[in-house]
Amino acid sequence: MSDRLTELLQTRPWLLADGATGTNFFAMGLQHGDAPELWNLERPDDVVKHYRSFIDAGSDIVLTNSFGGTANRLKLHKADDRVFEINEAAAALARRAVEESGRDVIVAGSIGPTGDLFVPLGPLTIEDGARAFEAQAKGLAAGGADVAWIETMSSIDEVKAAVMGATAAGLPYVVTLSFDTNGRTMMGVTPAQLAQLAHALDPRPVAFGGNCGTGASELMAAILNLESAKAPEDVLVAKSNCGIPQFVNGEIEYSGTPELMADYARLALDAGVRIIGGCCGTTPEHVRAMRDALEHHEKGSAPEMATVVAKLGEISKGAEQQQAGPLGALPEAGGEGRRGRRRGRATS
Repeated sequence: MSDRLTELLQTRPWLLADGATGTNFFAMGLQHGDAPELWNLERPDDVVKHYRSFIDAGSDIVLTNSFGGTANRLKLHKADDRVFEINEAAAALARRAVEESGRDVIVAGSIGPTGDLFVPLGPLTIEDGARAFEAQAKGLAAGGADVAWIETMSSIDEVKAAVMGATAAGLPYVVTLSFDTNGRTMMGVTPAQLAQLAHALDPRPVAFGGNCGTGASELMAAILNLESAKAPEDVLVAKSNCGIPQFVNGEIEYSGTPELMADYARLALDAGVRIIGGCCGTTPEHVRAMRDALEHHEKGSAPEMATVVAKLGEISKGAEQQQAGPLGALPEAGGEGRRGRRRGRATS
């Protein structure tokens, strides 16, 4: 497989990923409950504008508008027969934005959870999931994605299915889990268990780590636990929410300031993370502050948890220390992919 992400990592000590999709799209008129993926066909210029906002802010990696791009999710909008078309457009529009910018930017094909439960908790088998992810990944590959970006996962079975789908489509991949329940995913996976899984997958991921969750401090706690279990050659990813969501005048706003996200970026780099970005609530303004922070920061030693708390906020009980357990004891049942709490990156 051609792997431009690995090639870029060989020349750079760190790479800056992008931020949230929904924060931009809601400002452009996306309504709650609508499928942002349909904008790839209906409002392509706005999708390109979204990509460019993060590229121009300094992102080295931009994720495609395809988080909910499996047939499982698109059927909720009667678009499950347009999987290839929607995902191909998502990647092609990102490629267009990169070419217009003149910068060397990785197009990462976003692949989120199906929203369905896996056997034995639900009807979806790993094989069924793999077929759904493969159909999505083939569209992303055809549109010019450099890498499949498997994100916001909570179950081991769904990760395995997504990896099978991405590799069947000929794409290298990155995988990130969402650690938001006392330092574990919704299905009980710890950061150290993610490291074990990454080492057991064939082929191995280009990079792995955490995204979304419940704020920068929680994600940093997960990263510090993950860092202790990683191999020297592993590339870690941190893509944190921008603070905590809160209702302000009837709208959801995130509490994280550009200054907080700059602190988070510096701490993540010190913790050994090489791909740093934002998730829900992270705007181009935040990403610009993160870029400036990283360019003017000399990597130090990994921070203590007390330092993380002092700079980023409190950490939930149980998140400070997680034990890996044997690989055979990893939770195998799939989860709902945060379906009730988070429509996808577009609600971020």
